[in-house]
Amino acid sequence: MPDKLNILFYTAGATTGIAGIIHLIMGIPSNNQNSQILFVVGGIMQIFWVIPLIRKWGTLWYSIGLGGTIIFILIWVITRIPENFITGRGGRISDNGIITEVFQIAFVGIVIAIIVLGARKSI
Repeated sequence: MPDKLNILFYTAGATTGIAGIIHLIMGIPSNNQNSQILFVVGGIMQIFWVIPLIRKWGTLWYSIGLGGTIIFILIWVITRIPENFITGRGGRISDNGIITEVFQIAFVGIVIAIIVLGARKSI
């Protein structure tokens, strides 16, 4: 079991790291300063979150990363809706956006599995 759990930690680290790199790539050439700040800061945070996963810092850290990623997913979904309260218009759905969301959704599922399996292991 520990080997399978280790694979989950490394996979979760990879998914958040890749999503973070894509966010950095999307944020650097942005014309919108608010988007640029969101993408760059969020991307840096996602890349940082590889460390708590690989080093197994604990459920609190995993939960914070999980919450932040869910917020990122919700922002993406809300900003695709026409006349939304964040941007006032529906954003386009780009290939980079879809790829990023796939990695973020995978991260959410894997971290939930880590938390559940870690709780079962503690019993």
